[in-house]
Amino acid sequence: MRLAALRLHAEGVPFTEIHRQLGLSRNTVACGLYNRRSAHIKIDNRCPRCDRPPRPLDDPRAYAYLLGQYLGDGHLLTTQRVPLLTVTCDVRYPGLIHEVSQAMEACGARTVGYQERVGCMCVRAHWTHWPCLLPQHGPGAKHLRKIELADWQQEVTAAEPRRFLRGLFHSDGSRFTNRTVRNGKTYTYPRCTFVNESADIMALCARTLDSLDISWRMARRNTLSVARREAAARLDEFIGPKW
Repeated sequence: MRLAALRLHAEGVPFTEIHRQLGLSRNTVACGLYNRRSAHIKIDNRCPRCDRPPRPLDDPRAYAYLLGQYLGDGHLLTTQRVPLLTVTCDVRYPGLIHEVSQAMEACGARTVGYQERVGCMCVRAHWTHWPCLLPQHGPGAKHLRKIELADWQQEVTAAEPRRFLRGLFHSDGSRFTNRTVRNGKTYTYPRCTFVNESADIMALCARTLDSLDISWRMARRNTLSVARREAAARLDEFIGPKW
């Protein structure tokens, strides 16, 4: 509220109008504007969504990847004083852990921390503006609530579909070698799957694959399969094996 008062004051809004707009008493606004402590407050300009008008993302490639990771293995805790974004990664893939931490920093986090658990590494970053960049957060599991992208997020994923898919498949995807026997001959080829309980997130993955003309099919209710040789080869161009 104090930062909002400072912004209005800097724009030349009269004092009386400021306290009316913010619904605060005159004394509270006066303390916020003229108290000596307020001189040390700096407005955080790292959030592109809080600018007026909102500006484009500083690094849309990093954001598209982080959004995919969040929809898969991410969690945004907003009950703390400063929201905490956590993405859980498999400890077998240090390159993936590094890529997630880089994406968090590129999107606005000042520092990234790590919490090791059995078989996994939690990449964590506190930042006040995570809810601005990830409006899909909410109580409960993702598959129990509606997941829809905002218009500006759709523009980012449409411009960076490969990075978005990379984040999705790095979180809830897998790549393995499939073997089949036909007429006594054994054939091997790579196959990719994406597993998620949310029908909305599954639809986002399928729609993005369609935009790149990559064929897929639903192997099960919660499993999307990319099995055709040419389709798997297309995914290998920008995803490939986890590392």
